[in-house]
Amino acid sequence: MMSCARSRMAALSKAAWSPRFVARASYTTTAPRLREANDPNPPKRVPNVSVTDATPVDAVSFEGTLQEDPEVGERIRSLQAPNRANTWAASQQPREQAMTGPRFEQTIMGLQPQPYAAIELIHRQPVRWTKKRVVRCDGGGGPLGHPQIYINTDKPEIATCGYCGVPFAQEKHRAYLKSLPATSYPLEPVGDAAEVNEEQRVTDGGLEQR
Repeated sequence: MMSCARSRMAALSKAAWSPRFVARASYTTTAPRLREANDPNPPKRVPNVSVTDATPVDAVSFEGTLQEDPEVGERIRSLQAPNRANTWAASQQPREQAMTGPRFEQTIMGLQPQPYAAIELIHRQPVRWTKKRVVRCDGGGGPLGHPQIYINTDKPEIATCGYCGVPFAQEKHRAYLKSLPATSYPLEPVGDAAEVNEEQRVTDGGLEQR
């Protein structure tokens, strides 16, 4: 009896002195600290493009001269893409921060790769209207396609493919969607150069409503 009481007392005293949870910091030292909105000493923005880019230099790899206005080069360097100024993913590094240092001081920014942001291009695709409750999408097939998935179009809204972002909507919701003041995708083709050309399809079947 005494041994049982002593074991219980020992267990209670151990539980009282040993913490059950260890406090952990809710921040990381590697994350950049946010500055105050009214910071009296904001960081000074220093251009990275060299003024020497304005001096024409004979090109070696192609005919012509290398020359660029430093202000134009700095504007191109700060843009994330020709059709989008800012980043669109948390893991993406701003182009303005990536293209810094001596490597880019005397670089003609107008000759650097400037791919368009797909997140903006996909929203130029017109809605694919269907009379079915479920449609399937494979991205067009071939090596540039994606695994086939099924998309529900029951709700009166634009349903998009989780892989390629192609929009679908059911025909019975057309009048309602057209009554909205604005939609995230055009409801009809507008002749935009970014619209998918159906002649480029690789395989038949799948993406039947495109």
